[in-house]
Formats: sequence, C-alpha cells, structure tokens
Amino acid sequence: MTLFVQNIAFDCDDAYTVGSFWSAVFGLPLMDDDKPGDPVAVIRREGGNLYFERVPEAKTVKNRVHLCLQAGKNRDAECERMLALGATIVDDRRHLKEDGGWCVFADPEGNEFCVLGRAATS
Repeated sequence: MTLFVQNIAFDCDDAYTVGSFWSAVFGLPLMDDDKPGDPVAVIRREGGNLYFERVPEAKTVKNRVHLCLQAGKNRDAECERMLALGATIVDDRRHLKEDGGWCVFADPEGNEFCVLGRAATS
C-alpha cells in the first residue's frame, strides 16, 4: 500500500487570516474562492496541501506536531522575514552549534513552527 500526505491541517479561529500568513511564508496563494470569514482556507502544494479549518476550541498547549522549515542560504534573514509577516519568537536556539541552531516561532494564532539552518553563507 502507498500513502501520501493529502493535507497538513491547522485548527484555527480564523482560517483566512492564518491561511494568509502561511501563504506569505511559502509564497503560494490561497485557493481563488477562499475569502475572509470562510470556515476553511487551502494552499495547494506538492507534498501535501496546507488546510486551515475554523474550530470552536482555542489552542491551549504546545503543538504535538509542527513544521520544521529549512532555510536556504540565510537562516537569520528568513527569521526576520517571519517576524515581519507577524510571527512571534517562542524560543530562539540559533546560538546552538549542532545543526546550525534553529528558532521556534508561533504563527498569528500560536501554532509553533521552526526555521532551521545556518547563519548567512556566501
């Protein structure tokens, strides 16, 4: 049997706002019919869609699953870009030597994700 990732699902209060944040992170659009106030928003991508769905309960604890994003040549520039898009730093571990360190962020509704990689290289 062969399995593949259909969706990576995000529970949220405002599907369009959280979807728009992740749309900017990946440089990929939301679906054409996604509008503010919709209960669902989707970013189509190879390797699994990002699926945002409004749920009634609020986030209360740390995610058990999160995205780890590998930066290209400049991890710190990507970290600054995440802040500019509205993410907040949860835990900055860029000073760690192993694997070049990483930074843990939260999206506008508190879903954690990491940006991995080394500082700028030439």
